[in-house]
Amino acid sequence: MKLGLGAAGLVAVLAALSMWSARGDYKVLYANLNEKDGGAIIAQLSQMNIPYRHADGGNAILVPSSQVHDARLKLASAGLPKGSVIGFELMDSAKFGQTQFQERLTFQRGLEGELTRSILALGAVQAARVHLALPQQNGFFREQQKPSASVLVTLHPGRALDRTQIAGIVHLVSSSVPEMTTKAVSVIDQSGALLSASSDGAGGQGLDAQQLQYVQQIEQSYHKRVIDILEPIVGRDNLRATIAAEVDFSQTESTAEEFKPNQGNAPAAVRSMQISDSGSGGQNTPSGVPGAASNQPPVPATAPINGAASPLQASPGGASGGSSKRDAVTNYEVDKTVRVTRNATGNVKRLNAAVVVNHRVTTAANGKTSSTPLSGEEVEKLTSLVQEAIGFSKDRGDSVKLINTPFRADAIPKAQDLPIWKQDWLIDLVRSAGTPAALVLVALIFLFGFVKPALKAAAPAAAGPGQSSKLNVVADNAVSLPSGSPPLLEAPRAQEHLAAARHVAKDNPAAVANIVRDWVKAEE
Repeated sequence: MKLGLGAAGLVAVLAALSMWSARGDYKVLYANLNEKDGGAIIAQLSQMNIPYRHADGGNAILVPSSQVHDARLKLASAGLPKGSVIGFELMDSAKFGQTQFQERLTFQRGLEGELTRSILALGAVQAARVHLALPQQNGFFREQQKPSASVLVTLHPGRALDRTQIAGIVHLVSSSVPEMTTKAVSVIDQSGALLSASSDGAGGQGLDAQQLQYVQQIEQSYHKRVIDILEPIVGRDNLRATIAAEVDFSQTESTAEEFKPNQGNAPAAVRSMQISDSGSGGQNTPSGVPGAASNQPPVPATAPINGAASPLQASPGGASGGSSKRDAVTNYEVDKTVRVTRNATGNVKRLNAAVVVNHRVTTAANGKTSSTPLSGEEVEKLTSLVQEAIGFSKDRGDSVKLINTPFRADAIPKAQDLPIWKQDWLIDLVRSAGTPAALVLVALIFLFGFVKPALKAAAPAAAGPGQSSKLNVVADNAVSLPSGSPPLLEAPRAQEHLAAARHVAKDNPAAVANIVRDWVKAEE
């Protein structure tokens, strides 16, 4: 009975061990997945040769426990799972009897989902969320509020959105909602940085992302110049440099009008001329003593050819002279210069360069290293090279500081190793080997507790030490013994024979009793 029980238990343990080894230790990779993400993840796992299983009716995917973290990292690099975005299909499952508020909220959720899908179409966007603030309109036009929106985008590692893409997102959202302006849309990234800066007054609070990127590009350009010109002289690891650029992004526009008079021999341009002439003729009135002489026409006045005329010569005939007037106005062009000046943005106002050069390191024949400082002349030459590399301008206020000092090489402290019993690989090994070890222990218990004793009880008695075979003696058989007294044996061999006799007496007491009885009869 023990043999059958032990064999049955051993077979059951071996079957459980084989089933466990075939199943393995699987853990949940992702749960609550939609069909689209589940299919994409399964296709990716098949390409990576990672075994998988389904659970919870296909809503969860299981992989071996030793590959859970690796699979998640690899799937994350591939952008999986993407998650489901619900759009206007929410309107298809509208319930009967829903309130106006529920209907408006459902429409808002659907609109947010559709905008999220459109933003996710951009290559640099990994995930996005859109929040719409749609105020409820009333009958009073003056009290109506404008809608607004906020967009949160999560970008892929190493990617960024330029200004045109950000403006595209802003216009996409503002154009999708009635009466929404572009100023009412805010776009931020996963770090909380505001990507969409308003155009009215936001620039006075600091530099935007584009301006900061421009400053960094200028500093990196000057830094590369300094490194490229000094590395061949002092060595790659013997130089540290930092460039700080102050850039002017202010926009200035000025208009000037200048008037200059015509000076020198330069001809003047006549702009306009106006001449006015006016006059009246003389009237002959009778004058003098009445008589024949006064009735005669007047004689023209004559003046002597030589000599001065008489100032008090009376006009003969008594005639009075006429009057005339002439006005002339001439307008000349005056020189006029109109100058409009627009200052360029992004001009470098000042550069500050800080350079540190290591001491000169020399290695002796015996392998010992020593450092010596650079001379003052060498420091001046290096400073001049840096000034020429960055385009040093004293009028602009640039500054260059170069010092020579030994570099300190600190030993990097090693990370403290965890004890071996706290290592993750050992814990995973113990967990994975716990079940098979328990099954093996149960198998050994059945083997040595039931099977082996049953086999030993069913097997014939084994021969004792010192004997080649077992004694088969029957009590009624007569055994002939050699005559004479038995020879004396040596002590070691006597002990061996004595031990063998005890073993035979213990195993076959009936045979030993017959032998002793024959001995007694022989002596009688």
